[in-house]
Amino acid sequence: MNINKYLMLGGLALGLGLTSCVGDLDLDPIDPNLESPESSTLLVNEAMQCYQVMATSGQEGPGSSIISGLDNGRGQYTRALFMMNVFPTDECIWIWKDDGIYDLVTNTFDATNGNIYGTYSRLYAHIAVCNQFLADAEGNSDAEILRLYDEVRALRAMSYYWMCDIFGKASFALGAPDGTAPEQISREDLYTWLEKELVDLVDNGNLAETPVYGRVGKDGAEALLARLYLNAEVYTGTPAYDKCAARCENIIARHQGGGYQNSGLAENYLYLFCRNNEEYMPGGSNKAENEILWGIPFDSERLQSYGGTMFLINGALADEGGMSGLAYGCSNVWKCMKAPQQFSEHFTSGDFRWDLWVRGKLTWTDDKGETQEKEYKISNEEFGTWGDGYVCIKWTGLTHMANNPGGAPVWDSNIVSTQFTDTDLALIRLSDVYLMYAECYARNAAGTDPAKALTYANYVRGRAGVSLWSDTELRNLDNILAERCRELYWEMTRRSDLVRFNRFTGPDQMIWAWKGNALEGNRIADRYNLMPIPVNVISASPEFLQNPGY
Repeated sequence: MNINKYLMLGGLALGLGLTSCVGDLDLDPIDPNLESPESSTLLVNEAMQCYQVMATSGQEGPGSSIISGLDNGRGQYTRALFMMNVFPTDECIWIWKDDGIYDLVTNTFDATNGNIYGTYSRLYAHIAVCNQFLADAEGNSDAEILRLYDEVRALRAMSYYWMCDIFGKASFALGAPDGTAPEQISREDLYTWLEKELVDLVDNGNLAETPVYGRVGKDGAEALLARLYLNAEVYTGTPAYDKCAARCENIIARHQGGGYQNSGLAENYLYLFCRNNEEYMPGGSNKAENEILWGIPFDSERLQSYGGTMFLINGALADEGGMSGLAYGCSNVWKCMKAPQQFSEHFTSGDFRWDLWVRGKLTWTDDKGETQEKEYKISNEEFGTWGDGYVCIKWTGLTHMANNPGGAPVWDSNIVSTQFTDTDLALIRLSDVYLMYAECYARNAAGTDPAKALTYANYVRGRAGVSLWSDTELRNLDNILAERCRELYWEMTRRSDLVRFNRFTGPDQMIWAWKGNALEGNRIADRYNLMPIPVNVISASPEFLQNPGY
């Protein structure tokens, strides 16, 4: 265990006291013995639980869950979001035909899919926990509680953002859970609320510019606002790229100096996804390159989960075919996720961002001293065959030792392998902000500066070791989409990006292996731009409207 992380985590590893969450958000209070909600100590603990619900599955260790509908692995917050935002795209194939997951990967799901219902429930479980704290802390004038109050508002906004992005229509409630069923809100109205809430938090709130490690600060909230504006045309029909660019500029101004070419980016891309990546988290170190603007901490002893980075590390590794999980700091491999061919084709030789992938021929000596070899192919003829498709490795349990921006990462040779992970998970990074601004320029947003846009995009490309763009290349929106894929793959942006670029459905949709349940790929209907409102939710609230086409 990283002792510095242990000390920084402070109160984040507190227990939960929640009941299951169904469609009505009817959760018991966090602490059923809470007699003095105004108590600052109790309120701090309660606020920390709002954070913990995003990291862990339940109150009794990694094998428990606070929701019904998904197991303790798939029910973890970020793993549920990964299923919605990555599985249906060209970035990942989950090779096992687990219940409902095959339908997500092939885009053949409907409103009865249990994973979709579980994700809906998980988001609302988190919203309910946040609402309870905000009700209990209302009117408290303690400076720390005022800051935590705004942090929890930001956490709640994150979950409502995902509801807006994934489901469109949303159950909406802001008060403490009291058994009253929430009303359904339109996507446009939810966008309006989110914009107002985030603008108030960023411009008038109490969020810290340098937050305590593991907590959200001004950068994280403003980056979420920028992402909301980036997708405004999808959510409301009215673009807001000018507002997105302005928010990106605010964030960038706070990160100039240090890191790669004084951009605020980490010197080495892969260091952002390793065991000691907390130094790139807000408040994680005194380094200038806190590229992770909003992240979730994980710890192999105190914050254990079968989701989060454990899922991202273990799912991509195998102990066969010349591979070893121990070589990546992982003692428990799952052998579940591989890359579709079209995803792999986005990368070129020399790009540092796929340096850890397993592709091509591996040769090794077995226990009998005999030479063995396995060919990892780019194609995906066999959906469930390991090695039929490159192995995508991004997160690891390795510890980086030194910056080496011009070459391969320098890893500690004394590898520590654990069942659970110490690797933190980025929700939004500064490189995403740079690419958002570049996209806004390419879309002719008012007020964007061509020189800045080109510089920002080339910060990202230069660090990756690939050729720098010209202005003409930057203005090509297909280039922007592909660069976002290379930089942000498996970071839960791909489905939103494809929808925004009109490449997920519609006449210009992209085709990839197993899309539409065929090796060569099939076109899919427009309804898949949104997930369906789960049938369980419609049954519990018959007045709720379903998304078109389901």
